Amino acid sequence: MLSFGHFGQFTRYCEATRVATHLSRRCYSSQTPPSVGVTKITESESTSHDPPPISPLRRPLGVPDVPTTKTKTLSERSADFLDQEKQLEKRRHLVKEASTGYFYDLHMTRVHGGKTWMAPKVLIREDKALYFPNIAHTTHMCAGKVSVVAMLSTKISELHAASYTEALNALYQRNPVYQYVQINLQENILKSILVNIFLSSLRSKIPPAQHTRYLVSRQNMEYVREPLGMTNGRIGYVYLVDENLKVRWAACADAKKEEEEALIRCVGVLLKRHTRPTPTGTERPPEQ
Repeated sequence: MLSFGHFGQFTRYCEATRVATHLSRRCYSSQTPPSVGVTKITESESTSHDPPPISPLRRPLGVPDVPTTKTKTLSERSADFLDQEKQLEKRRHLVKEASTGYFYDLHMTRVHGGKTWMAPKVLIREDKALYFPNIAHTTHMCAGKVSVVAMLSTKISELHAASYTEALNALYQRNPVYQYVQINLQENILKSILVNIFLSSLRSKIPPAQHTRYLVSRQNMEYVREPLGMTNGRIGYVYLVDENLKVRWAACADAKKEEEEALIRCVGVLLKRHTRPTPTGTERPPEQ
């Protein structure tokens, strides 16, 4: 049985609870904006998080050394090991790789479809251009030719390469100096085995004339990915390689209309120079 004192304490407790509930409701209603305001805030936040514009390619891609199919001798490997600058470069590369997350490539495809730079509008100057490394014997295949080399690793990368080369191949495929080379790059040994098993099926999807130039490679690209600008293993990359094995133009991910047109122009310029020497005193088309 409750005494009068207990009843008074219970009454004061109920009153305090009622006041606290009322104050909390007023505080909540004053802090919660109306539904229209919520929509406006969301829209402003979405505009502030728009991805930055795609910057143009700012450097020549490739490696500084002339590619070769010869295996390095013991003395050459020893010289590389004792080269301090090369060892520092390898160390910087390893630190960068260690700091990159496992899902980095997948995350980057959500921004501009993985496109990190825009292809140049004109050819890279010959004296500034670097060399395309030897991948799956491309050194012998591309020497003396004007080659468009597509680096493939996924289904989406195949679509990316096709967006640059469908109109280009239709225009130049009959020119004996021009060739389109596709390299299916699978550094994972299990994926490479599967690709080789289904190679005939893969080649059945491309024109017969291109079968000999559809290559499969599991070459370790660890130290040439960065020089080639291949920072995302899920998208496609396209390189224009001249007869001297130099990278004169490059693109990545899905083609923009101006990039597709630029590649057609640049291939045409190289083909004209290859078949008809430039007369003395005549200016060449512009290069980057």
